[in-house]
Amino acid sequence: MTLAFEISEVLKATPQAIYQAWLDSKGHTLMTGSPAQASARVGESFSAWDGYIFGRNLELEPGRRIVQAWRTTEFQPSDPDSRLEVILEPEGKGARVTIRHSNLPPDGMQYKQGWVEFYFEPMRTYFQD
Repeated sequence: MTLAFEISEVLKATPQAIYQAWLDSKGHTLMTGSPAQASARVGESFSAWDGYIFGRNLELEPGRRIVQAWRTTEFQPSDPDSRLEVILEPEGKGARVTIRHSNLPPDGMQYKQGWVEFYFEPMRTYFQD
């Protein structure tokens, strides 16, 4: 059995600014506060949180949507990649960022809180400036 969840947050940035930061090594590093290697090309690999998170880009819709094959070093070798979908929508003077994370291993609900602590919280600070 695999797990899935959805969470969202409104940030003080445009969907395009968040999209560009997410898919840029320097931008991703600055917005999360941890080393990342990113790419804005379908099929290319990425890593975040100093290699703890890694995968590849599956679908990219500039300023709107990012879909990635996603895993961490905690996944078992036999676990399939999970699917991460980042949806970016204008809301007020900012953007709603919705994370849909699916195909997680049975112990994967821990990642829901991880998205809050290690992405939404530092992104709130980063996009305040």
